[in-house]
Amino acid sequence: MCVPGCQETVARRLSRRGLLKGLAGVTAGTAAFTAFPPPRAARAAPASFDRAVDLTHALMEDFPTFFGKPQLEMERTAEFSKDGFNMFTWHLAEHTGTHLDAPLHFSADGASADELALDQLVVPLVVVDVKQQAADDADYQVLVEDLKAFEAANGALPEGGCVAMNSGWGAYVAEEKFRNADADGAMHFPGFSKEACLYMMEKGVVGIAVDTLSLDPGASKGFDVHYTWLPSGRWGIECLANLDEVPATGATIVVGAPKIRGATGGPSRVLALV
Repeated sequence: MCVPGCQETVARRLSRRGLLKGLAGVTAGTAAFTAFPPPRAARAAPASFDRAVDLTHALMEDFPTFFGKPQLEMERTAEFSKDGFNMFTWHLAEHTGTHLDAPLHFSADGASADELALDQLVVPLVVVDVKQQAADDADYQVLVEDLKAFEAANGALPEGGCVAMNSGWGAYVAEEKFRNADADGAMHFPGFSKEACLYMMEKGVVGIAVDTLSLDPGASKGFDVHYTWLPSGRWGIECLANLDEVPATGATIVVGAPKIRGATGGPSRVLALV
């Protein structure tokens, strides 16, 4: 079932430009997460938007990857001059480019990408700016103190919403610095801390997002954030773009997650409605 106020909220958020038609009836039969209490209806206040910000990097065959090797190959299977149409077959690793991490990615039996309920993928978005900290320390981790400072300035983290880390790393996507690997191959880029994840879980946040290659800092050895966040039934987004165009509060994130049965995640078109 859709949580109280969900259908009304989604309808109001997406009513511009005829988007409501595309969502008619989709929320019927969806199930809310059971790993934590559903967001209160009071937190799902109606919202409107004036513009959409594309938070998605264009994906190409040489897009940087966590393991350092290409994860997309486009094989041409039809050409207009010969066949009258164009078509490619994609050879693609799920976790490539701007992409979703579904709970199943780091759990034995978590929800797959196709099982995520719509009302958990169109949610309030807040952006925590740690660009200065990341500029001073490439291994910076978003701390509980950062989140409390954000709340002191902007209000509580959104129950049933998404918290995005803006480290400024999206600007490096075409550079070696995006992976920032040292001589031993260890990567150095910012991410969330485990303690920050536990704090956000207490607050009822359903999604976290980063502008880097991983929810964990690049130097992480144990994937503490992945193993803390995803098995709880929550989702993550990696490799976001254009977070500087999104205000700290007041936006709605729309996660166009792949609806492939059994997928652990996948490239997603992610928008912020501002």
